[in-house]
Amino acid sequence: MADKKYKVFGIVTNIKETEMNGDDLIHGLHARCGKSEEVHAVMKDDLAGGKLPSADFGENAAWWWIMIMALNLNAMLKNIALEPSMVNRRMKRIRFSIINIPGRIIKHSRSLFLRLPKGHPSFDTLIAARKQIAMLQGAWAPSG
Repeated sequence: MADKKYKVFGIVTNIKETEMNGDDLIHGLHARCGKSEEVHAVMKDDLAGGKLPSADFGENAAWWWIMIMALNLNAMLKNIALEPSMVNRRMKRIRFSIINIPGRIIKHSRSLFLRLPKGHPSFDTLIAARKQIAMLQGAWAPSG
């Protein structure tokens, strides 16, 4: 018996025992909180929300709101512009696969060009994402 390790946990709730039995409460808790811990880890680790930059409340509030906007923009980018295989990827993986890639931006004739190394594995992903974003731009253009 001394070799076995047991996990003990507790749940504090205002749900009465007559409203829901213990098994249903635990299953409901697990279903409700499935992704929240992952989102907190992304905010803390990937988007620098774990350590606030200042002792000033206003600066920290601005830092927090910028981090929340980055989280939402990341979710929109993954769901709208990227291929379905990238939807469940963390920001760090996306950053290393399609954002932090070696390339050269060239300005020519009032146009911007991105020159990538020949045969770069992210080329097709970038082209597909750019097409999706261009389609959205046309769909949200102001009328008249």
